[in-house]
Amino acid sequence: MRIIVCLKPVPEPRQWHRLMLDPETRTLLREGIPATVNPLDKHALEAALRLREGMGGEIIILSMAPRDTIPVLKEALAMGADRAVLLSDRAFAGSDTLGTAYVLSQAVRSLGEYDVILCGNETIDGGTAQVSAQVAEFLEVPNLMHVSGIEAAREGPFQVKTRIERGYRAIEIDPPMVLSVVKEVNVPRYVTMMNILEAEDKEIRVWSSNDLDLTEPIVGLENSPTRMADLFLPEKRRKAQLLEQDAEGQARVLADRLHRLGFC
Repeated sequence: MRIIVCLKPVPEPRQWHRLMLDPETRTLLREGIPATVNPLDKHALEAALRLREGMGGEIIILSMAPRDTIPVLKEALAMGADRAVLLSDRAFAGSDTLGTAYVLSQAVRSLGEYDVILCGNETIDGGTAQVSAQVAEFLEVPNLMHVSGIEAAREGPFQVKTRIERGYRAIEIDPPMVLSVVKEVNVPRYVTMMNILEAEDKEIRVWSSNDLDLTEPIVGLENSPTRMADLFLPEKRRKAQLLEQDAEGQARVLADRLHRLGFC
């Protein structure tokens, strides 16, 4: 089985207060902010590892990001992926979800045959949940989102469980396909020091636009059909009131307010 995991390096959540929007390009300024693996992409990789444990095969990490995110790819390799391909070129900068999906899909074509592409359902820095479906559309293969369970046998279709508004649905689907997972699908494994050392010897290839057959004029900031209009971070405001009663009086006031708010 050949599995491709689309992985996105995202800004470390604890550093989000430092994120700014470029006033001209309306893109996020990420320079100097450490990157980490998008959380749901870790679940996608864990799903790939479990499929390989049962079926054998190869896991390839595919990511479109600047070269300085290579340490993030090494983290994914330490989890157990076999090799990684980083798509890095100034021509890709500023691409919207459509341009990103197109570049990823063309890279998949260059990698050759595959059985399943696994993605996180969405990323924490964009939250559009569009890329996986767009990749599937470019590749002309089925796409299932909100995947919370995956089972595969050596023969026959995959058994996939997807989350819907009021429950779940069970679907049989034949490869090749694109699956987008949610948090409930699994718990990602811990990475040991031995895994980290082993990852140093694993292959990371860097491909530019010259390595891909990009014929559609939708790549890059200027060619993207959609752009970010603005970034708004709401101001956190807290109100405090000093209760001057004795302990019993304070308890009555707090109990009354909690009752009015519906907590008791």
